[in-house]
Amino acid sequence: MSVLIDPPNWPGPRDLLWSHLVSDSSTEELHAFAARLGVPSRAFDRDHYDVPETVYDRAITLGAEAVSSRELLARLIASGLRRRKIRPRPDVLGMDSIPESHRPA
Repeated sequence: MSVLIDPPNWPGPRDLLWSHLVSDSSTEELHAFAARLGVPSRAFDRDHYDVPETVYDRAITLGAEAVSSRELLARLIASGLRRRKIRPRPDVLGMDSIPESHRPA
């Protein structure tokens, strides 16, 4: 089992700090672990769950490996499970008339 969690460093809703929960083995493993942890499916975002600081210790107790954010990302990329956010291209969306300075990068 290779479920990883980084420290709760990310500010988020409800004035809590948030962690990322990932698997470097499979998304099935990640979903199963999140369910055991009681994390709702709406917290899943492409390749990870955003989890509040209030579940960090429990995640480790259930077997998640505490790693740095940098290691978490490196292992997620190495596993082939990383799903980057795709930025829409203005020309594909018909935004040719939008000034270049206002277009997404």
